[in-house]
Amino acid sequence: MVRPSCILAASLALLPAAGLAQGGQPATTAAAEETWLPSLQTRTPQQGFDLAIGMARRAVRTTQPDVAALKAGRPGYAEDAARLIDVSGVAAAWFATIAAANDYWRE
Repeated sequence: MVRPSCILAASLALLPAAGLAQGGQPATTAAAEETWLPSLQTRTPQQGFDLAIGMARRAVRTTQPDVAALKAGRPGYAEDAARLIDVSGVAAAWFATIAAANDYWRE
């Protein structure tokens, strides 16, 4: 059974962009100090996909905390189809993990 409080907590923790404040800077509120991912449980596949994207974004931000370096690299992959497809593969891997954790949304 999915607990709505976990879904809400996970959703709020990822806003607006995987725990980042406006402008890509780390959030500085007390909420940012808390665990950002209390559960992989979601009510729907769409929420699972959104969570997967948020997890992928957070992983990138964690491995490259320098926002200027992140933005400097963007032109190199923004129009490279193979690199964009690679990004989809990362999101798919996270989504598969979330789907399994949700028993593929079976009741």
